[in-house]
Amino acid sequence: MVSSEQRRRQLAREKFERQQQRRETARRKARRRNTVIAATLAVVVAAGGVAFATGAFSGDGKKKSDSAAPSNSPSPSASSTPEPKMAVDTKAKYDMALKTSAGDITFAMDAAKTPHTVNSFKYLADKGFFNNTKCHRLTTQGIFVLQCGDPEGTGAGGPGYTIPDENLTGLGKAGADGTVTYPAGTVAMANTGQAHTGGSQFFLVYKDSKLPPTYTPFGTIDAAGLKAVQDVAKEGVEGGAGDGAPKKAVTVQKAAVTKE
Repeated sequence: MVSSEQRRRQLAREKFERQQQRRETARRKARRRNTVIAATLAVVVAAGGVAFATGAFSGDGKKKSDSAAPSNSPSPSASSTPEPKMAVDTKAKYDMALKTSAGDITFAMDAAKTPHTVNSFKYLADKGFFNNTKCHRLTTQGIFVLQCGDPEGTGAGGPGYTIPDENLTGLGKAGADGTVTYPAGTVAMANTGQAHTGGSQFFLVYKDSKLPPTYTPFGTIDAAGLKAVQDVAKEGVEGGAGDGAPKKAVTVQKAAVTKE
């Protein structure tokens, strides 16, 4: 006969095992989505060139709060919320100003070339979506970017909807290695490695980087902002790795989009 104490221990053990299983499932899902740079970006130096695997920058998963506006979905491919209705002047230019713990970063956006992207960023910024979020990933080897825009700060978060790729030929035609140069100062959209899976995550290029032309380039950072990002990069990655959380933590305290 099982005593009450044995039964209590058994139930506690089963509860713990269920929790561990749920956590492991969540970690696996996060790892699949969190292919931001090096997770699925294989940097292979061969024949004097650099080859990159697909899926370099992960896109967005779900946002745990603010269910009133961008609702949430477990993955970008299963968005539960439609893309915001077009509300920007598609012939105009806009500025996105980020007040961050590392300094002010402003970048110009061209709605004529990337209307869906600019419209989405204005929509999210107007709702305070980016406020008090972390730039969760820095890469200092192979490619040189700081990635931001995830409300969870893990690489798995997003607005619950996706936007189409745009302006993919804006940086020129891919070379023999399948890449184009994303110049220092470029702002581009993260994605899951599949077409049209952008959400809210974006990356700031602080040094010329070669990548496949599959990431919407939609902004250009001003001189002061670029220097701020470069200063973060100089501090390196936590633990001394070439890819991970920046050693100098960066928080977007406030974001605003205004028409020029």
